[in-house]
Amino acid sequence: MSKKILIVVTSADRMSNGEATGLWLEEFAVPYRVFQKAGYEMLVASLKGGETPIDPRSGQESLTHPEWAEAAERLQHTQRLDGTIKAEDFDAIFLPGGHGTVFDLPGNALLGKLLVDFDARGKIVSAVCHGPSGFVGPIRADGKPLVAGRTLATFTDQEERAVGLDKAVPFLLESRLKELGATVITAADFSVHALRDGNFVTGQNPPSSARTAELVVEALHS
Repeated sequence: MSKKILIVVTSADRMSNGEATGLWLEEFAVPYRVFQKAGYEMLVASLKGGETPIDPRSGQESLTHPEWAEAAERLQHTQRLDGTIKAEDFDAIFLPGGHGTVFDLPGNALLGKLLVDFDARGKIVSAVCHGPSGFVGPIRADGKPLVAGRTLATFTDQEERAVGLDKAVPFLLESRLKELGATVITAADFSVHALRDGNFVTGQNPPSSARTAELVVEALHS
């Protein structure tokens, strides 16, 4: 029986400064192909459903990556995240990044409930780059933040400053995750860095997308 992964992407298309944003395409397309090669079924959902906004800085990459075409097509018709989507029906959840995630994933009640349920069941909870924004807000049954006591990788404060968007986001993700009790392990800016801590699998940035997805595959077959 094939594994089934729930992929939740952002629906936010603007940052607080009005600049266009959305999903970082590489962080969806590359893992999509890794999961597809592994024979997994994938449900792609977003908070609003329908077409996913793509960060214009990443969308142009599709012109040099024709192999991403199928993944990009899936982003045109995402399912709306609602109460019919349940953790019990999946083996893992994966949150790709893009700056849009920082604006609509934190504190979303439906996503938070799902993440807590995935974790409580010992299922794989995974994210890359700004995807761990979805970990901001959910509270476990023990009253602690979802990420308390976890070791994670995420887009770093230094990388945020390097791309000049540290003032355009509502919070710096690395710092916020640490405030919630996570241990964040960082690597050099924009280098490949992904890690697994139990049922949590996380990656630091776009170049880490493939390795993050590979670790998910490894975790699902360990």
